[in-house]
Amino acid sequence: MSSFKIAIIGAGSVGFTKKLVSDILCVPELREVEFALTDISEHNLTMVRQILDRMVAENKLPTKITATANRREALTGARYVISCVRVGGLEAYADDIRIPLQYGVDQCVGDTICAGGILYGQRNIPVILDFCKDIREVAEPGARFLNYANPMAMNTWAAIEYGKVDTIGLCHGVQHGGEQIAEVLGATDESELEFICSGINHQTWYVDIRFRGRKIGKDELVAAFEAHPVFSQQEKVRIDVLKRFGFYSTESNGHLSEYLPWYRKRPDEIHRWIDMSNWIHGETGGYLRHSTETRNWFETDFPKFLEDAGKPLDPKKRSNEHASHILEALETGRVYRGHFNVKNRGIITNLPEDAIIESTGFVDRFGLNMTAGIKLPEACAATCLSSINVQRMAVHAAVTGDVELLKLAVLHDPLVGAICSPDEVWQMVDEMLVAQARWLPQYAHAIDDAKARLANKTVATRDWQGAARREVRGIETVRAERAKEKAEAAE
Repeated sequence: MSSFKIAIIGAGSVGFTKKLVSDILCVPELREVEFALTDISEHNLTMVRQILDRMVAENKLPTKITATANRREALTGARYVISCVRVGGLEAYADDIRIPLQYGVDQCVGDTICAGGILYGQRNIPVILDFCKDIREVAEPGARFLNYANPMAMNTWAAIEYGKVDTIGLCHGVQHGGEQIAEVLGATDESELEFICSGINHQTWYVDIRFRGRKIGKDELVAAFEAHPVFSQQEKVRIDVLKRFGFYSTESNGHLSEYLPWYRKRPDEIHRWIDMSNWIHGETGGYLRHSTETRNWFETDFPKFLEDAGKPLDPKKRSNEHASHILEALETGRVYRGHFNVKNRGIITNLPEDAIIESTGFVDRFGLNMTAGIKLPEACAATCLSSINVQRMAVHAAVTGDVELLKLAVLHDPLVGAICSPDEVWQMVDEMLVAQARWLPQYAHAIDDAKARLANKTVATRDWQGAARREVRGIETVRAERAKEKAEAAE
């Protein structure tokens, strides 16, 4: 197979980039490619290139690794462009969590919708459109853009509608939820479980589950989850939604709790629904803490990661991240079935045509072929519609720099709307715009007016850390806890 180029934007996400590249190199036909890494952090680029250079050398592969801070150079001639960027880094992300807390909005992740996710989208979308411009101008004609960056639906929506690039949004929530279902049903092999998922990113629903060929209904699935010694405690929101809606959600307990208006709107209720054993089960600002600790951990333990890169590639350890499987299908014709984020266009009949949906599809040499004509259960569709309407306003605000539309998007967010008054939303958004102005060029015209309004605040706020906050742990504590977890898992 002839060589081609894969560009990775945000390659400074070192651990994730290593996973993507090692997955792709597990496919023999893809080993002669060039990986062009690009990031705004020269430091991180240097680290990830050292890791990948060692992986290629130790496995005696013909793969070419290049790295540059010049994005257009990396994208020139690329057949595939993968994005895993976090615009504003942890500094801006901290404001996504901190400022809404002053108004009573307690988020676990804040990267999809809710106040944090909407502002995250405002930072990302101008950059995504810059990526798309480069792809149109310098990448291989017909290049495909694979977006891993959150907020998934908003970024993908902007890339397709305004960026005019062939884009697929990729997430691993469907796979992880499927692993849970397989475990509670007692599967001994992954092939025993089959399912169809459909909805929108982070609110996708297992609308048809077959275990060993037998259809699994609501009552059996509820009983299986409630009998599980771990999931019964960690997934209380998901189990409650399963009981009421009749369908299991792909998304983690913490994520799901912030997309709905019912579980995090009162501080005294939050502990009833979350579990503090891991950030993903609902901890206040949990992903921010996890990301901060992971960054510190990687910096300290880089020599160990570099040492591990010298081990032989094992195709059996290839992950279930979609990217390598999509590239394999497109380049070799081996069919891959997965769940992908694309424009709806009739795929889900009771969701809007313009929405970005996440649903079942197949990839082969001819491209991505989505299964069409799916109708979501009414409650599932209603929940998705609430988020879609927020996403649409947020995308259009990000493209036009319309402050009033941005505030309306935040006002219509299910959780924010359950907690905040309109006056509180207007002031909260002004605070977030001012705090993040350096990453929001489309709102440059509005920052001075926002500052003037904040100089005469009419809404009282409070210094609140949230209902379930944990402190960021030091490296030695993280190392000790991971060692303990590993030992317990081995037992």
